Amino acid sequence: MKWEGNRESGNVEDRRGSGARLGGRSIGIGTIVIALLGSYFLGINPMTIIGLLSGGQVQTQQAPIQETPADDQMARFVRTVLADTEDTWGTIFRENGGTYQQPRLVLFTGRTPTACGTGDTAAGPFYCPGDQKIYIDLAFYQTMRERFQVASDFAQAYVIAHEVGHHVQHITGIMDKVDQVRRSGTEKQANAMSVRVELQADCFAGVWAHHADRARGILEQGDVESALKAASAIGDDALQKQSQGYVVPDSFTHGTSEQRVRWFKQGIESGDLNTCNTFAARTL
Repeated sequence: MKWEGNRESGNVEDRRGSGARLGGRSIGIGTIVIALLGSYFLGINPMTIIGLLSGGQVQTQQAPIQETPADDQMARFVRTVLADTEDTWGTIFRENGGTYQQPRLVLFTGRTPTACGTGDTAAGPFYCPGDQKIYIDLAFYQTMRERFQVASDFAQAYVIAHEVGHHVQHITGIMDKVDQVRRSGTEKQANAMSVRVELQADCFAGVWAHHADRARGILEQGDVESALKAASAIGDDALQKQSQGYVVPDSFTHGTSEQRVRWFKQGIESGDLNTCNTFAARTL
C-alpha cells in the first residue's frame, strides 16, 4: 500500500502511556488474545479474565508515552489512513448532497474511558457512537501478525476503514434503526442483525478502498489479497473453530469468513454504497 508522504489527519488523540498493568507487569499479547476470546464467546468481562490469568488486580497506571521507532511509524500510518478515509468519504457525501462529519481516532494502551464505557485492549479496535470515536491499541496489529499471519499495510488499513464504516452507519442513521430492531427481538435475532451491521461495514471499507485507489493509486500488488486474508481470518466460524473446535451459527455476530470476504469484495469492486445494503439481502 502506498501511503508514505500522504496527508496525515489531525483528528487523532494519542492516549498511549496511560494503560492497564497487572502487579507492575505489562499485559502480554497472549493474555490479551485469551481474554478477547473469553469476552467474545462467553460474555465475560475481558479485564476479569486478564486479572485471573495474571494473578493480580488490574490497575490503571499513568506513564509518559515512550514511542519506539516502530510505534511512531505505525502512528503516522494510522493518521495517514484516517486522513484518506476523511478525503474519500468527504467526496462521497458531497457527491450525494451531504456533509461528512469526521470521526476522531484514539490511540491507547490497556484501558481508556469512552462514552460507551471503559475501552479495553482485549476488545480489539472498536467504534463508539456515543462520542463518535474509533479506539485502537496498536498492539492489535502485533496480534494480527502473530496470530493470523497478516502483516501488510493494506490489511491493517482495512481494520481502520471497517471502524470508519461503523461511523458512516451512525451518522446516516443506520445504527439507530438497527438498535431499535435489536432491542425488540430475541438474542438470536439481535445476533443476526449484528452480522448484517458488520458485513455492511466490511462493504463500506471496500467502497473506501475503491475510491481511494482511483483517486490516489494507493493499492499495490497483493494488497487486496492480504485484506481478504484478514477478513477471512476474523470470521466468526474461523475464530470459533480455532478457540473451541466447533461453530455455533446462532451466536455469530460478525459473519463467517466467506461472508466477510464476499462483502468486502462487493464494496471494493463496485465502489457503490447501494450495493452494500446487507439488510435487504436475502442471502449474505
